[in-house]
Amino acid sequence: MPFEGKVHKFGDDINTDLIIPARYLITTDPKELALHCMEDDDPQFPKKVAVGDIMVAGKNFGCGSSREHAPIAIKAAGISVVIARSFARIFLRNSINIGLPIMECPEAVDALSTGSRVSVDLETGSIVTGDGRKFQARPFPEFMMAIIRAGGLLNYVKSRMGGGK
Repeated sequence: MPFEGKVHKFGDDINTDLIIPARYLITTDPKELALHCMEDDDPQFPKKVAVGDIMVAGKNFGCGSSREHAPIAIKAAGISVVIARSFARIFLRNSINIGLPIMECPEAVDALSTGSRVSVDLETGSIVTGDGRKFQARPFPEFMMAIIRAGGLLNYVKSRMGGGK
């Protein structure tokens, strides 16, 4: 699964309250959550992000509460993949469960900046900057790729049980 997009870079310890502020947790509508994604860190983010863009962050991305609203907001905002130095474990699991690909690659995080272009191949773990620098993240195991391809765990289970959509 290849992705290419513009980078939106954030710092270390971005918690789930920064990703989607608690005041918006009265809804589970992905479109509504997307309108407020990252607004407390960058108020213009919801207006700047385009479908296919790539989020890059420092260490411990997604720390804080276990709410699934955070990866849902990121995915609904149009982000195709998140690359970080490291992720909070519950955020990692929630991301895979809703079909949001995430990759750990500290070297790529150091090399990328907001506005740069990057290509990502989830199958191989390859990350290539617009100027040709290459980085290697660990590719997902096949069972996790199947969940991501299906658009999340619920869709994956439905397809495996013959339930289709």
